[in-house]
Amino acid sequence: MTRALQPLHSPRQGPLVRRAMALLMALGLALSIGLAVLQPHPTAAATAAAEAPAAVDTGNSGSFRLGTVRILGVPVITVASSAVGSGSDSGPEAAERARVIEGNLSQLYEPSNPCTPGERLGEALLDHLSVEGTKAACDPNHLGLQGPPEALRVVVLREPGGGQRLEALVPGRASPFPLLTVTEQDAAFNGLPADALAERWRGLLERRLRSARGVFGQEQLDRRLRTALVSLAGLALLMALAVVLWRFSQRSLPRLQRRVAEGSGRFDRLLLQLTHTVSRLLTALVLLLGVAMGAVLLLAWPGQIPAAIDVLLQPLVVLMKALSLAAVAVVVRGLVGLLLTQWASHLAVNPDHRARRRQRYLSLLRVLGRLVNLVCLLLFAIWTVLGIPVLRDLSSNAVLASGAVLGALALVFQGLLRDFVAGLVLLLDDRYAIGDVVEIGGRSGEVVDVGVLSTELRCADQRVVVVPNSHCEQVVNHTKLRSGAEVTVLLSRSLTDLAGAMALIAEELAAFGADPRWAPKLLEPPRLLGIDAMTEDDLQVKALLITEAGQQGPARRELLGRLVQRLQGWPQHQGKP
Repeated sequence: MTRALQPLHSPRQGPLVRRAMALLMALGLALSIGLAVLQPHPTAAATAAAEAPAAVDTGNSGSFRLGTVRILGVPVITVASSAVGSGSDSGPEAAERARVIEGNLSQLYEPSNPCTPGERLGEALLDHLSVEGTKAACDPNHLGLQGPPEALRVVVLREPGGGQRLEALVPGRASPFPLLTVTEQDAAFNGLPADALAERWRGLLERRLRSARGVFGQEQLDRRLRTALVSLAGLALLMALAVVLWRFSQRSLPRLQRRVAEGSGRFDRLLLQLTHTVSRLLTALVLLLGVAMGAVLLLAWPGQIPAAIDVLLQPLVVLMKALSLAAVAVVVRGLVGLLLTQWASHLAVNPDHRARRRQRYLSLLRVLGRLVNLVCLLLFAIWTVLGIPVLRDLSSNAVLASGAVLGALALVFQGLLRDFVAGLVLLLDDRYAIGDVVEIGGRSGEVVDVGVLSTELRCADQRVVVVPNSHCEQVVNHTKLRSGAEVTVLLSRSLTDLAGAMALIAEELAAFGADPRWAPKLLEPPRLLGIDAMTEDDLQVKALLITEAGQQGPARRELLGRLVQRLQGWPQHQGKP
């Protein structure tokens, strides 16, 4: 059992140290899983039950549990066991029976050496030293089960209890080799009497075993190898040609783009589109040829025809999965847009909040569309990985260990997860939207993009500041629903007619509020707040503007300009806005 070690955290350890420890733990777990999956069992050739466990798939059918028996990777028969029985009377599970039967059958057609490579080298060394009796131990035909295909016979024998047993007769072996026993569950599931089912399986297994023995013959192995080499050479030449054409198209694209940018004719634009399309098709062709070469390599080894077919069909299957999820993403994005449109145009909303909803609509539509794409991409990755037979047939221990690896990776990338969750909270909490002018962490600017991980601000000097969403805990929003600005006017303390100056400022504020160009942008008439502070030389007089969202800056600058002109024309000339 794989045990996941928990990292020890101390208060003095910084986040970099903790992430490094978590990464080392993840790499260790991944290495242990890889070794557990790839390491061969030392007695796999000698133990029939462990001969080909990955070739068996189980399932349920009513009151039966099923196990598929394969020869050269192709299903041949299906054995059954009771799904409702328990105890010793119910017999072994169908999956376990299928493993044992596959192991028995493989002994008749696939040469297996019971020795390890070191033991075979030791045998060769002893044989070279003329020590007699060493060759029989590591002989691939140590059980006497190999031979010509026609010499193999499968017979049905009746057991003392009345059951039917299938055995193989091989010349040179004194006793038959047991293959399987036809059980009552097998007969009940197939709907035949036990003797009739045994006879059917006898003929089927005999034909398939003879064919499998022929596949492992030296002549067929040589022919298969020659065919594979010729096919690989042809595919390699096609791939080289495709790569050359792809490089030529890539070199042609910049030249065509410059000609189109210079205003060339329609023919050049069509040629650019055609070259770009051909480049994409050649890229797909190179990938497909690589997959085909992998399938040819699998076909070079006997018993890998189903795996080779799966490899050839894998690009088509992946393409169908991608198209299906792309269609789902389009439909979901359309539904999200429909719901957001209905939400933004709801008549029961206060008129003051409708503009805000329309502004939030743009942010929510963009972010939710990205979330839909991200979810579909993750589903595509999981769906594709689960389609790999090696990963699909992993044991429960390996799945649990992979969960531990994912947990360790979550610790390593906890900052990204924190930004992701914070981004969702920011959108749902309506702290800001695209188009708002905000202050975050001492940076002020217009929100130009709200992502699932970060927010982009464009400052007044046109620099773009990217702020992680987890750093947006304190946000100052200058344009949510409405905006405001304080206008400060400095008057000299030596001013003798303070009341006249205040009246002049109030008059100008009233004139500004009545101006038809600015009145629609003001939510309230400008208010004179009065003297706010006093210094050694000046008096600070403040006025308040409340405008539509985003109009506070232009209104403030316009009002200050008017106050400058008005106070400069005042007889005492003592106003200093």
